[in-house]
Amino acid sequence: MSEILANVYRNGTLESRHMGSIIVLDTKGNEIASVGEPDLVTFWRSAAKAFQAIPFLTSGAAAAFGFSDKELALACASHSGEPFHTGLAADMLERGGFTEDALQCGAHPPFHEETNEQMIREGIEPSPLHNNCSGKHAAMLALAQHINADPDTYLDPGSPVQGVILETISIFSEVDANDIAMGTDGCSAPNFALPLRAMARAYGKLVNPPEDFDPNLEAACRRIVYAKTKYPEFVGGSVRLDTKVMKALPGRIVCKVGAEGVWTLGVMPTERWPDGLAIAMKIDDGNDYRARPAAGIELLRKLEILTPEAEDAIGEFSPQKFVNRRGIEVGEIVAEFDLKYV
Repeated sequence: MSEILANVYRNGTLESRHMGSIIVLDTKGNEIASVGEPDLVTFWRSAAKAFQAIPFLTSGAAAAFGFSDKELALACASHSGEPFHTGLAADMLERGGFTEDALQCGAHPPFHEETNEQMIREGIEPSPLHNNCSGKHAAMLALAQHINADPDTYLDPGSPVQGVILETISIFSEVDANDIAMGTDGCSAPNFALPLRAMARAYGKLVNPPEDFDPNLEAACRRIVYAKTKYPEFVGGSVRLDTKVMKALPGRIVCKVGAEGVWTLGVMPTERWPDGLAIAMKIDDGNDYRARPAAGIELLRKLEILTPEAEDAIGEFSPQKFVNRRGIEVGEIVAEFDLKYV
């Protein structure tokens, strides 16, 4: 059963609570600790993006089109729609021989409030480039071009593009492709329902590729990790959780949120954790902005991953204060759970 991960207090009185589950493995797949239901099956959502991008590297498409590490970071991103995001997404499309009309992700306003407000003032309508998944879709289109797949059907589950992505998900998660339930993501791409344990296992292989990986796949893992940790602002944005965490722990952690309260992380080897760590978390009610940061930062604190510098940079997420519409502090979200160590 799920357990309480975070409680919401208003002026000291419990008002709401968020349930969820966590699994912590070492990067070899051995269980370290858990909370709640570590084998809960749920959709990976955008936390799967690194693995959706790996075939773009292993196929040779990234090299053929000359994609930089910034562009690879954007391929793994749920970006905020800031100008540097949309500009790079447009460049990615151009490299593949496409315009934004080829994107099948749909349009939504930028997550970045200042950018969105400026667009409203100037009467600019959001385009598919502002979709937080436009980098992923640009990479999928370029992959289709490279392997001679029909770019018009690049999101079709029967497309060679989606076929090689599903195969990659299976390799990293160790779940047979036939056993992976599929759904349609918010950006219209296929997505994958997996146990939290399998999600964590995949992140463990990403940050510490196993010896049986061929050199091409191992190199793809290392480049994805490098790109995301070198350019975290392209993975999220100015005020996004992933960006702030990777900036606060430079070169020590790689992470990605997914919609509906999912978060998966890989932690590089430390003195406390010589094999590194792989983590997956799910907030039952899908709360992305309240429970996930509070529980996630507290988890890193409990695992002794936060440095003093990181505590200064992101400690404010947990406990997380909240204010009313007059700016008066009226309560806080507090992570209150116990890790059960093996």
